[in-house]
Amino acid sequence: MLTYEDYPPGRQFSLGPKLVRAEEIIEFAREFDPQPMHLDEEAGRESILGGLAASGWHTCAMLMRMMTDSHLLASHAQGAPGIDFMEWRKPVLAGDTLSGNSTVLEARAMRSRPGLGIVKMRHELKNQNGDLVCFGENSVMLQMRSGPEIAA
Repeated sequence: MLTYEDYPPGRQFSLGPKLVRAEEIIEFAREFDPQPMHLDEEAGRESILGGLAASGWHTCAMLMRMMTDSHLLASHAQGAPGIDFMEWRKPVLAGDTLSGNSTVLEARAMRSRPGLGIVKMRHELKNQNGDLVCFGENSVMLQMRSGPEIAA
């Protein structure tokens, strides 16, 4: 299992690929973001998005799944204190294939929680054309391999 020590600044984790299906866009939208451009192909084409488009929140959920599959399930992750920011740059349309990477920006021991470290990461997702569709940054808390004394 990966620990804090396995997340040095500069390390990258590949994300995806993930094919985005129309059915999943509609299913997510029905439950969480029932706006017309997320529910109907024609409404999506008539919008500025240009087609049936995943909600930005759906894009975030797909990113989270890709991060989980890429490295979080193989780590001693202990949760996250929040998201610094998330930007949606281009619509994610039905039929798009998303891929990208997560890059470690910085890592530090937590003084308030001996035995844990905080790792700040930047995440980028692109579509099959190489267009950046979203990016964001957040931190994750990870168990240290060496134990509490390392945080002193």
